[in-house]
Amino acid sequence: MRLNIKIALLVCLGVVTAAAGFVIFRHRDSAVVRQDACANTAPSYWYDPMRPSEHFDKPGRSPLMDTQLVPKCTEPKGGVSAAGAAGASTESKPQYWYDPMHPAERFDKPGKSPFMDMQLVPKYAKDAAPGSIAVDSRVVQNLGLRLAKVEEGSFARVVDTVGSVGVDEHRIEAVQVRQSGWIERLDVRAAGDSVRRGQLLAGIYSPDLLATQQELLIALGSNDPKLVEAARRRLALFGLSEVQIARVEKTQQVERRVDYYAPFDGYVMDLGARQGAEVQPGTMLFQLADLNSVWITAEVPETQAAWLKPGDHAEVEVPALPGERFEGQVDYLYPELTQATRTLKVRVVVKNPHKHLRPGMFAAAHFHSMRQDHALTVPSESVIKTGMRSFVIVADDDTHFRPTRVRVGAEQGGRSEILEGLTLGQNVVSSGQFLIDSEANLRGAFDNLAGSNESRGAAAEPMMMPAPSMKPPTGNH
Repeated sequence: MRLNIKIALLVCLGVVTAAAGFVIFRHRDSAVVRQDACANTAPSYWYDPMRPSEHFDKPGRSPLMDTQLVPKCTEPKGGVSAAGAAGASTESKPQYWYDPMHPAERFDKPGKSPFMDMQLVPKYAKDAAPGSIAVDSRVVQNLGLRLAKVEEGSFARVVDTVGSVGVDEHRIEAVQVRQSGWIERLDVRAAGDSVRRGQLLAGIYSPDLLATQQELLIALGSNDPKLVEAARRRLALFGLSEVQIARVEKTQQVERRVDYYAPFDGYVMDLGARQGAEVQPGTMLFQLADLNSVWITAEVPETQAAWLKPGDHAEVEVPALPGERFEGQVDYLYPELTQATRTLKVRVVVKNPHKHLRPGMFAAAHFHSMRQDHALTVPSESVIKTGMRSFVIVADDDTHFRPTRVRVGAEQGGRSEILEGLTLGQNVVSSGQFLIDSEANLRGAFDNLAGSNESRGAAAEPMMMPAPSMKPPTGNH
């Protein structure tokens, strides 16, 4: 029994001795780190460069962001503090030093930032690029971030707009009187009536026409070819067809009326005279329209009008015919904008053999411009638009993110065309980028990035987001 107690006491003594040695070793190592960080002087405290108001009493990694804490050293008289070399005691030599609040500015030696009251931070080859934001992996998981790759593929600009069905004005024909007379017969008496090709429309009595027919019969009796040809031409000018002239010559009988027939299948758009009315040369009897093809006049926003050109494919749908699609082509882009709506009228010709499309119908038009086979695209939800500029959050790795300014083109099927700013294969944040903005204070990074991307000699753009305060926060913990 006593032997077991002695053994237990010896084991406990060994554990206590090992623990004490570990604590002494850690304390000595921490003291060495504190001493070496500020060139053999003890730092006042350590802080996170992205949260300078938070102070810590020992070195290590920031619990707020995945970055190394920077020592706050007591600056010696008349010179640059050696504390600026914090982190320089690593295995590799720093490439340069930078201010975390102004990552675009680089310095070739350590010291205090000329912009903020803080020490410059060394940049090593293995570190993330300046301007990137390091987020703890646990925070990334909690935010539920989703990444998407920059892809290359076919991309076409699609314009969805509305319009109306109208008559194809190239298929409108007027029937007019060429001699004075009276309407003795009118078979079509209402606008909107349908007509068939060859259908009799009206018959007009004309004294001048009777006299000209008599001249033709006299010329035939004289056997003078020149007189016969002259009489035939006069009858043709009065509107008689070759069939009617041949009938007069064959029957040797004059016709009291001039008959007018429908030249095609269509309907009467306008009726210009009534039964028994007197008519004069130039009087319009009928205005006929052919509906074998119709025009869709669509209103395209002026910002998208440049995407279209004659010959582009178009699809048309009308609410009156659900489920039916009509194919057509862009025939003409009108030269003037509609001032009230800032839209351009675009004319689409659509075949209408079954007469399903009727003038006046409301229509939805979908235009497909020429496809691009090597366009870079990202999910549209990845793009952060600030008004005059657009950004995406690029993921350098699983925990480092940086804002990148991009130039966005068209949108199609939930994806946006990237004209400038990204390369194929990069990872971008497609969900949770606004939470990164809140967590890592990307507002300052956006402004710094804009300043680094633009020419230093050019005039600065107006800021779309507030810049971070230039005064260091106060308050100690």
